[in-house]
This record gives sequence, C-alpha cells and structure tokens, in this order.
Amino acid sequence: MMKKLLLLLVVTVPFLTIGCGGEKKDAKTSESTGNAMIIAEGPLTLPEDSNTEASGHNKEGISHYNQGHYDVALKHFKMASSIASGVGEAHYNEALCLDKLGRHGDATNHFYAARKKADGNQAILKSGILNAHAPMKREGS
Repeated sequence: MMKKLLLLLVVTVPFLTIGCGGEKKDAKTSESTGNAMIIAEGPLTLPEDSNTEASGHNKEGISHYNQGHYDVALKHFKMASSIASGVGEAHYNEALCLDKLGRHGDATNHFYAARKKADGNQAILKSGILNAHAPMKREGS
C-alpha cells in the first residue's frame, strides 16, 4: 500500500507544478481565468520621438522594475519624467513604482498626470491600476 502511495505522489507532483513558473512581466500579456481577463500591467516604453536621455533613464527604470528593485527604478523614472514632463508614459511608470512602494497618494497624482498626458495611449487610458487610483470623477481628469 505504501509503495502505491509513493508511486502516486512521484507521478502526480510534477504535473501539479507545471506552469507555476512565476508572474508574467510583459505588460501586454494576458491570461484567461474563467470569465475574467487579467492583464499584467508593467512599465511602458517612451514614444520613439522622446528625449534620448529620458528614454535611457526609462529603459534603465524598466530593467530595475522587472527585477523588483522598485526604489532604484523610481529614481530612473523620476529622472525620465522630469526631463520629459509632458510624456504620459513617464508619469505612468513613476506611478507604478510609487504604488509598489506603498506611496499611494503620490502614485495617484502621477496616474492623473499620466492620463492627462497620455496622448491617446490606450495602455494608459484603459489601465486598471490607473483607473483604480485615479477615477475619472476627479475634477480636472
């Protein structure tokens, strides 16, 4: 009886662990869960015509964000948004880091700035985390 139980465990455990490789980091990745659709939201690249220095800080910020180094990523995203203050993606990325660091009030302010400066970017305008922090009901949004 004990041999059968051990054999059952040896055979079933690998099947139960397949597909548990961690979270998806790509902002455009989605997975279906029944009737709901979960979209993994992550930092965005700046538009191609953005300032080169701002884009460099943004790329560095994305790299650190994806490694879970939110405090370092925030420094780069702050630099990017100060250099390219009119770019919604820069404010969006800064807001994501602030949210991860538990600074929700600051995150909300940058989410509102991101929406105002989104220039039609649907990844920003339809972002679940943005709309949770910064609902359209706030004056001026």
